[in-house]
Amino acid sequence: MARTTAMRLIELMIFRQDIHRVLKYLGEMGDFQFQQDFSVSSDTKAANPNQEIFDGLQQARTNLGLEDLDGLKGTLCLPAEGDKIMSEKLISAVAKLHEEEMSAADEEKRASEEYREAQAFSNLQVPYSDLESLSFLTFRIGKIEPGKFDELKEKAGAAATVVPLGDDKTRVLATCSKKSRSELDGVLKECGFVEIEVPKEFKGIPENVLGTLKDNSDKAKAALEEIQSERKNFAETHKDELYRLLQCYCVGKQITEVENNLESTEYIYRLTGWIPAYEAKEVSKKIDELTSSRSVVREYLPSEVPSVLAGEEKVPVQVKHGALIKNFERMIFSYGSPLYGTIDPTPFVAVFFTILFGIMFGDAGQGLCFLAIGILGCLKKIKISGWEKFGPVLCCIGVSSTIMGLLTGEFFANETILEPFAIWVTGLFGHPHAPILHMMPSSDPHSITRMFTFFGFTIGVGFLINTCGLLINISNQIFLKRWGRVFFGKTGISGAVFFWYVVAFALRIAFFGHAPQVYDFVIIFGTLLISAFAEPLERLIEKESPVLENGLLSAIIGAVVEIIEIISSYLSNTVSFVRVGAFALAHAVLGYIINSLVEITPGPGGIAVAIVGNAIVVVLEGMIVAIQVVRLQYYEFFSKFFDETGREFKPFRFEYR
Repeated sequence: MARTTAMRLIELMIFRQDIHRVLKYLGEMGDFQFQQDFSVSSDTKAANPNQEIFDGLQQARTNLGLEDLDGLKGTLCLPAEGDKIMSEKLISAVAKLHEEEMSAADEEKRASEEYREAQAFSNLQVPYSDLESLSFLTFRIGKIEPGKFDELKEKAGAAATVVPLGDDKTRVLATCSKKSRSELDGVLKECGFVEIEVPKEFKGIPENVLGTLKDNSDKAKAALEEIQSERKNFAETHKDELYRLLQCYCVGKQITEVENNLESTEYIYRLTGWIPAYEAKEVSKKIDELTSSRSVVREYLPSEVPSVLAGEEKVPVQVKHGALIKNFERMIFSYGSPLYGTIDPTPFVAVFFTILFGIMFGDAGQGLCFLAIGILGCLKKIKISGWEKFGPVLCCIGVSSTIMGLLTGEFFANETILEPFAIWVTGLFGHPHAPILHMMPSSDPHSITRMFTFFGFTIGVGFLINTCGLLINISNQIFLKRWGRVFFGKTGISGAVFFWYVVAFALRIAFFGHAPQVYDFVIIFGTLLISAFAEPLERLIEKESPVLENGLLSAIIGAVVEIIEIISSYLSNTVSFVRVGAFALAHAVLGYIINSLVEITPGPGGIAVAIVGNAIVVVLEGMIVAIQVVRLQYYEFFSKFFDETGREFKPFRFEYR
C-alpha cells in the first residue's frame, strides 16, 4: 500500500543579489512549501512597488476593454529595468485616453440630453404661464424613466390625460381637473415622475435653435466614436506588450511579497521549507548553479526537525498520482489531510467511488452520457461551471454505470434493446435469459429472493470497504509506532477481530446451521471488552502513569459507553450499505416508470418523454447518487482511520492573481 510522499526540510542561505533568481526558480518549480506561514505575518507589510505597477496595468487593461488573462502562460520572467518605464508610459497613455473618453461621453450625454429636451418642447406653441392660469385644469411637465409611459397612462386612466413630449416618451405632459390633481400627483410619484422647471414665458423652441442643438449632439457623438476608435486601435497595438508586462509584474509582486517576509541580514537571506524527497538533490544542484556556488543548502529529515519532534509542527502531506487517480484527491483533502507517513487512501477512494456509483446508477445509455461528457471534459471541449475538471471521474463512473446497465438490461430506461446481448452472454454459461441481473420485483416467486440476495451483496461490499478502512488504520498506527492504538480500540486489532468474528459467526449460523459454541462467546466478548478498555490498556502499553487516569469507576462507566458505541457503530456502518441496493432498486423503478410513460405516449410525445425523463434522471439522480457515495466514504470508510488530520502540502507557486 502506497504511503504519502517522503518529505525533506531544506534550509537555504542566499545572498541578496541571488534572492530573486532563487525565488523565481522555486515558484516555477511549484514544489517548495515555506516553513513559515506568511499568511499570519505582521499586519504592517513592506511596500511592494511591483504590486502598484501591476494594479496600474490591470486598470489600464480594464480601461482598454481587454479580457483578463486566465493564468500565467509561456516562459515567466521578472520585470527588467526598462519595463518600469514602459509600464508607466503605457499606464499614463491609457489614463489620458480614458479621461478623454469619459469627457467625450459626458459631453455627448449632455448634448443629447439638451436636444431631447428641446424636441420634447418643440410643439409647445403658447406661453407656459397661459396653461397654468387655466381655471379648471392642472398641468404637470416632467421626466419619467424609459418604458414607464404606458404604465403611467394606465394608472392615470380617465381621470387625467398624459401626452408624450418627444419620441422616446421620457418627457410627458399630464393634465387633469383641479379637483383630481392630488390623485394625479400620487400616480406620477409612483412612476418616478420628476417635474421640470419651465420658465413662465417659455413658448416652444425655434427651428434654428433645434437644428443647432441637433448639430451639437451629432458632433459630440462623432467625437466620442472617434476617441473610442482610437482606444480600440491603441488596445490592439499594445495588447501583447500589456499582457507581457502583466505577467512580469504578477511574478515580480509575488516574489517581493515573499522577500518582504523572509529572515534576512544586510547581505544574506535565510529560507526554510519542505520539499518532496525525490526533488531534494535536483533542487540543491539547481540552486547551486543559479547562485554560482554562493549559496548554502542543508537538508533535514523530518525526524531531525525540532519543531516536528516537539509536536509544534506537522510535516506537510503530498500524495503523488497519475492523471486518473489525481482527480479523486480533492475528495480526500476536502475531508482532511492524512497524517505524514501514513497510507494514501486516494486509490481506495477512486475504486470504491467508481464501483458504488455504478451499482447504484446502472443504465448503459445514461452511463455512456457520463462517459461522453467526461471525455469532452478531458479534451477541454466543453465547460460546465468548472465541472469539466472532473472529466476523468465522469469517465470512471460512466464506465461503471454502463457495465451495470449491461447487467440489468437498461439502456436509457428501455429494457428490450439489450435483450439480445443478455441472451448471448447468458447462453455462454447455460440457460439463455434476459436481463442478466433482474432488478425489478415481479410475480416470479424467486423475485423477492433475488432482491434480498442483491441487498446481501451490497452489505458484503460494505464489509469489504469497512475491512479496508480497519487495515489502513492498523497499518497507519504501526507506521506511526503507536502500539497501543495498533492492538486496542474500536479500529485497532481487537475491534477488527470483534467485527470480523461477529460477521463470520452470523454467516455460520445463517448458511451452515452451526450451533453457537462457548469459544464463540469467549472471542466475541473478550475482544469487545479489550476494545472497551482501550484507553487504560493504551496507557499501560505506552508506560503512561496513572493507568486509570480518573479511577476504576470512571473506567468502567467509560467501557460500558464504549461497548454500546462499538456495537452500534459497526452495526450501522454495515447496514448502511443497504442503501446501495435501495438506490439501485430505485433507479430501476424510475427507469420502469419512464419506459411505461413512453409506451403509452404516442409518436413524438413518447420521444419527448424519453428525452426529458432520462435527462432528469442523469442530472438529479446522478447528483443524489454521487452525494450518497461520498457520504458512505466519509462516514463508513474514513471514520476507520481518519481520527486525526495532517497538514496538506501547499507549495509556493506563481499564480495569476
